[in-house]
Amino acid sequence: MANLDKYRVNPKKFSLKDFDTKDKTERSGSKEENEAELYQLASEINAYQDILHAEGKHKVLLILQGMDTSGKDGTVRHVFRETDPLGIRVASFKAPSSEELAHDYLWRVHQQVPGAGELVIFNRSHYEDVLIVKVHQWIDEAECERRYKQINDFERLLTETGTTIIKCYLHISKQEQKKRLQERLDNPTKTWKFNPGDLKERELWPDYIDAYEQALRATSTEHAPWYVVPADSKTNRNLLISKLLLNTLKKLDLNYPPVPDAFKSIVIND
Repeated sequence: MANLDKYRVNPKKFSLKDFDTKDKTERSGSKEENEAELYQLASEINAYQDILHAEGKHKVLLILQGMDTSGKDGTVRHVFRETDPLGIRVASFKAPSSEELAHDYLWRVHQQVPGAGELVIFNRSHYEDVLIVKVHQWIDEAECERRYKQINDFERLLTETGTTIIKCYLHISKQEQKKRLQERLDNPTKTWKFNPGDLKERELWPDYIDAYEQALRATSTEHAPWYVVPADSKTNRNLLISKLLLNTLKKLDLNYPPVPDAFKSIVIND
């Protein structure tokens, strides 16, 4: 497995400018060769996820964040295309409901974290509460700083109780976003994805980049590090996240549960 630490956010010296959105380092040949590698990675992820679910011991949380059209849905569709739905779950976080607003902002998130034997993917996450709210100035700097600390404490609670966290920021350029938004308008099979409100958020691009830089710098910790995933290339994005996840699963030392002694004497009659 290639060294993936170069994508990890170092909070002491970090700028998104240091990561090229067009980087295709993880691609290793022709389209057919890349597709074959993706299939192999997906098959291995499926095998490890099966043991994860059967063992019922570890919990894995994959967090996907990124600008609109950065490929969160596409990542789930391609990275997990070979994975048995058993033991895997996707949680999406949109605008909070009135009930959710009546609680603290982490209340709805805690309900979705993985249980023992589960692999859960957050398509957007609790980080919306230090991104969109900051960009639109719905909270001030002091509250934002408090939330960074609260999120770090929340994620430490999860890791100390058996959850392994992988956080991926899908890093695309403004030019690539324009291309993908135009594709949604032009392709009738994708137009349903288009939201005019995305254009208003696009106007705030520099503010979002600044908010992401601050959030990633403040919350990339030893127990829950961030990885910047160059995502102008969808194939590069899928390969890199597949490798990050597979590398994480391999480190968990997963094992199928031992066969109970009582089972060894059981005979299934005709």
